[in-house]
Amino acid sequence: MPATAPASPRHAPARTDPAASRASDHARRTPPSVSPAAGLARRPERPGRDHTPLGRARSWLRPADREVLGLYLLTRVALWTTAYCTRLLFPANGDARVPEPVLTSFERWDWGHFLHIARDGYFPDEAGAGPGPGTGDNREAFFPGFPLLLRAVHTVVPDWTVAGLLISFVAGAVAVVALARIAELHLAHTHAGRRAALFLLLSPCAVFLAAGYSEALFLAFALPAWLAAQRHQWPLAALLAACATTVRVSGLFLAAALAVHFLLTVRTGRRRAALLTLPALPALLYFWYLYERTGDWMAWKHAQERGWYRHFRAPWDAWSQTWHEAFAQTQATGYAALFQADLAAMLLGLGLLALLIRRRRWPEAVYIALTLWALGTSYWYMSIARSTLLWWPLWIGLAAWSLRGRRTTAVYVCLAAPLGTVLTVTFLTGRWAG
Repeated sequence: MPATAPASPRHAPARTDPAASRASDHARRTPPSVSPAAGLARRPERPGRDHTPLGRARSWLRPADREVLGLYLLTRVALWTTAYCTRLLFPANGDARVPEPVLTSFERWDWGHFLHIARDGYFPDEAGAGPGPGTGDNREAFFPGFPLLLRAVHTVVPDWTVAGLLISFVAGAVAVVALARIAELHLAHTHAGRRAALFLLLSPCAVFLAAGYSEALFLAFALPAWLAAQRHQWPLAALLAACATTVRVSGLFLAAALAVHFLLTVRTGRRRAALLTLPALPALLYFWYLYERTGDWMAWKHAQERGWYRHFRAPWDAWSQTWHEAFAQTQATGYAALFQADLAAMLLGLGLLALLIRRRRWPEAVYIALTLWALGTSYWYMSIARSTLLWWPLWIGLAAWSLRGRRTTAVYVCLAAPLGTVLTVTFLTGRWAG
């Protein structure tokens, strides 16, 4: 048998170093590597986290919140522009050659009460402690939350008016963001929150959110409290509602709504319901403080009666008296117009209450019902139109309506913008605006 011919060099298996072969196999089984320096060079740098208060706020706010805050800032610019022009065109003295300071436009009506409480206390003349403070201005009718905060801010901001406006500015921003988030929970639409905030900010009475009044501060506590309740964060909701009660008696109505919401949504762990009694504590402490100074547990109510005719009357009698003041020509035209506005606001509130009951929104219905009862059982209606700012179900309902109808927003803006401008000028010129 002939011997097998040797393989030609072209087909002979190549000789390789065993170590090199193992290295080659390892290279095929693993992805190509890069040096540490090259990896660091290609990895995108993470921006440094901003630990300033402004940086933390930006990280907490969502894009939708920033849109709402942008809208809020635009309306503040519009309102301040109106205030600047009003002092030039409608001076108190028609022959004035020098306009008043722009801050004077905001030093109206209730602001004086808040200022006096913050600066001098409820009883500046201790010898006059009795049925009312020594000055006789019935300042006990105002809850202490806003004046206490005003006094605290004044330690940093020397001007009292600037301090009050700053409180309302910050509180209003918190309120509109909270309102937008509540609307997003109820309405599955990307523009729901922005619509609700728009309707609130263009309300005919929106000037009171910018003035040194208690509405913005109340909403800054009440709306986050309601938002926390929607998320079943009951300790936080109770604490925020207690803060709201320090500002306005409406915090008790909010607490009642929270209690109803708790009973309807919580099936286990109902021992936490005791937390919802916390909002009553600030009111009880305030009444006790007045009792210690006056000997009258009802000093707050009696101050309301002396200063603002808030004696209890049957609802139909209050309606009849308000109708008489609005249309019987017993009042100056400006006051009569505000009585008419309060009548319209009462009808709006009753309609809202009926809608909430129809849709079984029992917690919100309790809040609106208690508010209407408190405002609708006085000698006559007063500040009901202004109270609509605190009716968050109204603004969410309008947002829902606008998302179903294309013309709703346009109609609302065309009606609310001129009314709001007129009421803003009325307030800024020192006339009664509700």
